[in-house]
Amino acid sequence: MSSTSLRSLFSGLTLSNTPSSTACQRISSSLRSSPSTAAIALTPPQRRSFSFTSPAPAKADKSSKKKRKKGKGDEPDPRIQNLKVSNPRKVPAPLRFARNRALRHWTIHRAWLLFQRKEREREEKELARLYKSMHSACEELRMTSGPGTQDEGYLYRVAMEKKGVFKHHNFPIEYARPQVETPAREPWNHGWTR
Repeated sequence: MSSTSLRSLFSGLTLSNTPSSTACQRISSSLRSSPSTAAIALTPPQRRSFSFTSPAPAKADKSSKKKRKKGKGDEPDPRIQNLKVSNPRKVPAPLRFARNRALRHWTIHRAWLLFQRKEREREEKELARLYKSMHSACEELRMTSGPGTQDEGYLYRVAMEKKGVFKHHNFPIEYARPQVETPAREPWNHGWTR
C-alpha cells in the first residue's frame, strides 16, 4: 500500500540530472521492479488503473476505439432529439420586474385582493340578512296561535312540512341533485339511451 502511494507521488515529477532526481529514479525503479506494482508501472498515465492484474494488450484498445467511432456515426433517434429539444435541462430565469413595474404589479395585486375581500364580506352580510329575516319570520309563526282552535305553533309546523307546496307529491327541484361544487363520480353516462 505504501508503494502505491509512493509511486503516485513520484509519477508526476520530471527527472533531471540532479542528485535528488537520481534518488527519485532509484526509488521509482525499485517500485517498478516489485511484482505488486507491475500493472501500475506499465499502464500509461491516461489509462492508469489501480487493479493488480496484468494490463490488456494494446491492440484490444485500438479495436475498442474503432468500435466506439462506429457507434458515433449512427443517427440518433428523432424521438429522443424531440424530447431533448422540448424539455431543456436549463431552468428558465425567474421573471425580474423593474422597480416601477414591480410596484405597479404589487399595487394591482393588492387592489384585486381588497376587491375580493369586499365582495366576500358583502355576500356574507347578504346571507346573514336573509337568514335573520327567515329566522324572525319562523319565530313569528311559532309564537302565533293557529286558526280556530289550533294551538300555538300550528302555522310553524305546517310551514315546515311543506305539504301541498310542490304539486302532485313532488319535491323541490333543489333536492333532485345535491348542490355541491364537486365533480360527479361518473362524468358521462355512456350507456344512456333514449
